[in-house]
Amino acid sequence: MKSARKAVHALGSDASMEDIAAAAGTSKSVFYRYFGDKAGLQQAVGEVVLSQMQRRIQEAAQSAQTPREGLLAMVSAYLQMAETSPNVYTFVTTHSAGDAGAASGSMATAGALGHFFEEVRDMIARPMREHLGAGREAVIGYWPTAAIGLVRNAGEQWLGTPASPGKPDQEAMARQITAWLCVGIAPELETRDTD
Repeated sequence: MKSARKAVHALGSDASMEDIAAAAGTSKSVFYRYFGDKAGLQQAVGEVVLSQMQRRIQEAAQSAQTPREGLLAMVSAYLQMAETSPNVYTFVTTHSAGDAGAASGSMATAGALGHFFEEVRDMIARPMREHLGAGREAVIGYWPTAAIGLVRNAGEQWLGTPASPGKPDQEAMARQITAWLCVGIAPELETRDTD
């Protein structure tokens, strides 16, 4: 599994099964025997990679003193892991063309990716429930899923943006996403709307 992940890291997320197998030092037939097809390989690599990401995100959240610090730590951990190997991240979070049951861009993804986002959703909901207190369950019911969508989509756009002086570094991007999650894009508009 480690050799397949290294091959994807080096070759890119669109590498063929044959190229990945060759770079991993084995044959395509061996990969097909173990994984079935490219979607099976994505699932297997995804389970390992996403488990590592989940562990890092959880460790980051546990070290935080406030819910906002926890969010920042989780967003930072997510962006760091995705930035470390964008090819592997893209490989495990993109459904293969042969996966007819997968809706492109859907948050309702199957397998390891769906499980990963469910676990992260629960992780971010717990401290917010405690912070907001009783009577805010309706907000907490929707917010974690929306938060994950924002983090994932903003993070993927950030990863795909070429390096330039205007592109924020990982820390600045994590802080910006956390601010969007906690106070929105223009908090001053809320006071104007309620006047």
